[in-house]
Amino acid sequence: MKNLLATTALFLLATAASAADAVSSVPDAPVATDIENRGFEWTGGYAGLQGGHGWLDGHFETAGLTPLDGSFDGGSLGAFAGFNKQFANNVVIGLEGDLEHNWNEQDLATLIGTFTGKADWQGSIRGRLGYSFGRALVYASAGWAAAHVDADLVGLVNASTSEVYHGYTVGAGVDYAVTDRIFGRLDYRYSDFGSKDLNFGGTVVESDLSQHSVRLGLGVKF
Repeated sequence: MKNLLATTALFLLATAASAADAVSSVPDAPVATDIENRGFEWTGGYAGLQGGHGWLDGHFETAGLTPLDGSFDGGSLGAFAGFNKQFANNVVIGLEGDLEHNWNEQDLATLIGTFTGKADWQGSIRGRLGYSFGRALVYASAGWAAAHVDADLVGLVNASTSEVYHGYTVGAGVDYAVTDRIFGRLDYRYSDFGSKDLNFGGTVVESDLSQHSVRLGLGVKF
């Protein structure tokens, strides 16, 4: 009987020890990451397509003639790409570039003939500073902008020329994440493309361009 009790006691002790080892080997519950704690994260690269409308104003001066102002308004379509970095306080900084084609050709009547001009493409490289409200990112942007202009003068002088204008752009907008990877965009910008001399076979036209524009975009976050 004593041997039976001793054997039973040893069996119970061994079973308890095995159970304790099993409990101690259960992995700890996963700890939520910083991203899970903060919600949606804007950090990372992205790219997308955008389209909109621009209101381009041109001012032109030729020696001996009255200055001429014209509007070269039209649609645009292009692409953008960039990178964002989001901090723990929800501030987001980034760098973005875009390039787009414009449809804004216009004719202007002058005393020396018909001036036909268009800014057929434009682009920019901008820094962005924003604040994340979860899936909504409100931002301001500023940077370098350029536009390529083709122009013809038909009348007393028949000639064509083209120039690339360089200036600055400032704006603001909002990105909204529809899913964890897809976001939509509404963007406004003012661009001053600076001044250039358009040389039509010896007839020089001093010009400067500026533009207000609104764009809608659809992007993919990587």
